[in-house]
Amino acid sequence: MMKTTGIHHVAIICSDYQKSKSFYVYTLGFTIIKETFRAARNSYKLDLQVGNGDRIELFSFPNPPARPSTPEACGLRHLAFKVNDINEAVADLQSHGVAVEDIRIDELTRKKFTFFKDPDNLPLEIYED
Repeated sequence: MMKTTGIHHVAIICSDYQKSKSFYVYTLGFTIIKETFRAARNSYKLDLQVGNGDRIELFSFPNPPARPSTPEACGLRHLAFKVNDINEAVADLQSHGVAVEDIRIDELTRKKFTFFKDPDNLPLEIYED
């Protein structure tokens, strides 16, 4: 599995809960902390652990609006995950059928990074640290 080393709490709204749950749990390897169905909202909330205790909250809502553009839409530009070995992380993502951009070098830090997308085309980054 891809080894992430940290983020803070981030909330994501998805359009297809089961597809996104599978992506974040089985493709990215995040651990389910708690799954809650909120009947009054017809909505799921899935708490996921990332790395050493960092969290993502994955929400489903009926008919959420689409993201206007990628990645320059107002709001979250992308979500970046720390990895120890970017080549290993890229190979793991590709083994799950995830398209990954070419690895680049950050011109300021000289660290390696690249981008891929979740099932709703949310831009995700892995950054070797």
